[in-house]
Amino acid sequence: MKFASFDPNDQERKYPMKKDKEAQKNNTATDKNDGTGAGFRIMKIVIAVVLVAVLGYFGFTCEVREGDCAVILRLGAVRREITDAGLYFKLPWPFETAVRYDSRLQYLESDHLETTTEDKRNVIIQSYAVWKIRDPILYHNSVGSRGVAGSYIKDQVFSATNSVMGGYKLTGLVSLNSEELKIEKIQTEIFERVRDNCLKNYGIDVTDVSILRLSLPDTNLESVFEQMRADRQKDIDTIIANAQRDANAIISEADADAAAIIADGTTSAAEIKAQTETEVARIYAEAQAANIELYKFLRELDTVVSSVGDSTVLVVKADSYPFNVLTSYGEYISGDDGNETVIKDLSYILTKLPEKDRTALIAAVSELIANAGAGVSGS
Repeated sequence: MKFASFDPNDQERKYPMKKDKEAQKNNTATDKNDGTGAGFRIMKIVIAVVLVAVLGYFGFTCEVREGDCAVILRLGAVRREITDAGLYFKLPWPFETAVRYDSRLQYLESDHLETTTEDKRNVIIQSYAVWKIRDPILYHNSVGSRGVAGSYIKDQVFSATNSVMGGYKLTGLVSLNSEELKIEKIQTEIFERVRDNCLKNYGIDVTDVSILRLSLPDTNLESVFEQMRADRQKDIDTIIANAQRDANAIISEADADAAAIIADGTTSAAEIKAQTETEVARIYAEAQAANIELYKFLRELDTVVSSVGDSTVLVVKADSYPFNVLTSYGEYISGDDGNETVIKDLSYILTKLPEKDRTALIAAVSELIANAGAGVSGS
């Protein structure tokens, strides 16, 4: 019978279970190491893809925002322009680069400019301009930046203002007479010159140029005020002249109307007078036809009365015509009541009249004879 030898240093035989546990532990660690390596490799792939995508986006694309424009340069030379917003393809740097510019409207104020008008008057003008980029390639080649663009536009405004103002008098800017003011025309001419030059030379579209401030040097203030006073006096003289002209026209028209009214009144009066005389003649004719003796007597009395007055003294024969009426009808006899004077020789006439007319005629004839006889002495 043989017995196996025992080595006290043999750990595997001494601790067989421990060896199995270590083997199992080593297998587990190996499995863990294999899983970690696979995850790391996947992460590296993802990062690489993201980096490639980012580099591709920024390297192969060009984003143009709303309100911007861009110029694509290939190795420093202008390749093309982009004026619409969006995402565009380009080669990566350093082959192609994109230069972006703000294409929105820009506001610019010029410096104070002292210029001379056509009538040798100095005036200080400050203008403003509104502009935007119209041709990006021309703008990139000739300007390149907003500051340089502002300087160029100011120079154009300065030159155009000097040139235009040399053709207008000071009254085109400052005047009380609205017909002499030419501000709108001056601004239009300055704007057109600046717009054409900037678009042609710089690719800049100037949409507006207007006068912002207008002032005068101290040496010109007094002359301007004097001119304003002269203009105001001229307006006053014109108003007075027009008023005088209107007044004369009104007076002439009134005189013409008055003359026409007077002429019409004179004509109407003449017509009325003629009608009256005709009526009087008719009445006289009727009276004469009715009583010829009475008519003759009354006419003789009218002749006597019209020939004498209160202080008239006539020396005539008592029987001369027509004064014989004062003596040819006899003496005067007072009536019974003392109020009437009866002419005895006229009784045959009075008997032919109505009672009412007879009484009135007696009173009238008595008064006429008394008044006429008082101023007459006969021989």
